[in-house]
Amino acid sequence: MAADAIHTLLVKHTTLTEEQINEVLLLTNSQGEKLLDKYTKLNPTNSDEALQILCQHFSIEYLKDIPVNDIAADLVRDIPINYAKQFEVLPFKSEPDQVKILTSNPFNFKILDDMRTLFSRRIVPIACGSLKIQDAINKVYEKSTAAYESIEGLEEGDYDFDEPIDLLQATDDDAPVIKLVNSLLFRSVKEKASDIHIEPYERDMVVRFRIDGVLYDIFKPPKKLQNSITSRVKVMANLNIAEKRLPQDGRIPIKMAGKDIDIRVSTVPTAHGERIVMRLQDRSNVILELPQLGFSEDQMKLIHEIVHKQHGIFLVTGPTGSGKSTTLYASIMTINDSEKNIITVEDPVENRIHGIGQIQVNPKINLTFANGLRAILRQDPDVIMIGEIRDLETAEIAINSSLTGHLVLSTIHTNDSAGALPRLIDMGCEPFLVASSLVGILAQRLIRNLCPNCKQPYIPTDAELASVELTREQANKGTVFKAVGCEKCNQKGYIGRSVVSELLVITEPIRQLILQNKDSLTIKKLAQEHGMKTLREDGAQKVLRGVTTIEELLSTTQEDT
Repeated sequence: MAADAIHTLLVKHTTLTEEQINEVLLLTNSQGEKLLDKYTKLNPTNSDEALQILCQHFSIEYLKDIPVNDIAADLVRDIPINYAKQFEVLPFKSEPDQVKILTSNPFNFKILDDMRTLFSRRIVPIACGSLKIQDAINKVYEKSTAAYESIEGLEEGDYDFDEPIDLLQATDDDAPVIKLVNSLLFRSVKEKASDIHIEPYERDMVVRFRIDGVLYDIFKPPKKLQNSITSRVKVMANLNIAEKRLPQDGRIPIKMAGKDIDIRVSTVPTAHGERIVMRLQDRSNVILELPQLGFSEDQMKLIHEIVHKQHGIFLVTGPTGSGKSTTLYASIMTINDSEKNIITVEDPVENRIHGIGQIQVNPKINLTFANGLRAILRQDPDVIMIGEIRDLETAEIAINSSLTGHLVLSTIHTNDSAGALPRLIDMGCEPFLVASSLVGILAQRLIRNLCPNCKQPYIPTDAELASVELTREQANKGTVFKAVGCEKCNQKGYIGRSVVSELLVITEPIRQLILQNKDSLTIKKLAQEHGMKTLREDGAQKVLRGVTTIEELLSTTQEDT
């Protein structure tokens, strides 16, 4: 490594004085390790500068930020945390022929030899800053503790199952798995996960949490625990543990950290074992009101007018997990009073509301949406909420109910608001009935909110603005931010979610298009001419207000352009 080359780099990229640079250059014939130590002593607050320079000259990869969620917890099982912190070393990725190791000193060959002995494979060092790797070590070992140390000695702690099935009768072999599953559930609630995925593969299994709509790898349990973990979850959900060939659905009601949690369990057989998805519903949560969901003032006013109508159908549409049920509950809370008789048919009943009759669908005894609706109509309702319109029979009863003086609220699966109209007609509903009964269709998505603690303003390029249909003039009137990541948001850059939506109000011109059986694009175009904001247009306003990012908006509304 030539002295003049190092001199040029130190002058260009560091804050050292000329005197300090000359002192460092006395070590140009020494190992990188000694040069790094010398630089750190001279300038301890900016030691990462020297590390980047040395990595550049020795062709060593340098990571500015560490993707902690990508590091499997089982990689650190055989490395004591004290050793990892002392030498600032952390396994990063395991591959068939090599293991990539994160280290703050890639020139410490003794540590690399230790790693080579431990993994019996070639070691590839990846350099990163000291503070970054210390933070990553803490987070990865926290995951590892939740996953593996729980198998040996996790205390019952802060969770208490309503029905601790097999807990007291557990054998020594079974108890650790019970503690592991309990630990998983406790952690999912702590991290505000909406779903837990337990996925078996050929040689391993993976546990993932869905947090704010995004799946994150949490840890990889040993393959040998797969059957025990699956059986434990199925026992808790009151499922048949002997039946492994058919899908099963169950429910686990638990109390955890003072919260009432309802967990819906779904198992399906795969080539490598049963795959489990658990959806968590916090029953102790207060039902959100419309202003808390993130609707714009204009849309709030229109929704308020629609749900206060005496009759008609109001549909909320969007993919699974887009907050449709939450919006319906918030709408019902807007009109819930002692003067109205409100009855719902749901599958399942997600939130229990005082003063409202809620019916749980049960196909096993032929209590379907359609049969439940027929029974509801004999209960003198003013407002009816249907969990989902899935078939022609349910749709026809909903339409007839609206035409006989009832306000009907329901959901349907389509990509946008206008798409719900041909969907109903394709089911077999007559266009004139659809046109006369519908009063409004709301399409929505959930978009991640920027972390207020670490978001940073920046000037987007013309291409970025064009991608979300914004002009430079519009951008200058607001502030566009980018996600960064900090401790408060667990390095994600986002905290929580809010709604982006488009509301199609069924006006007389729209009714005429429905009667003519026009396609959804024609209907949507006319609605836009009358002032309807599309999903992307609504999201673009949230970008300008600093609520979310351009990247998040594009990923959420990519099918709606």
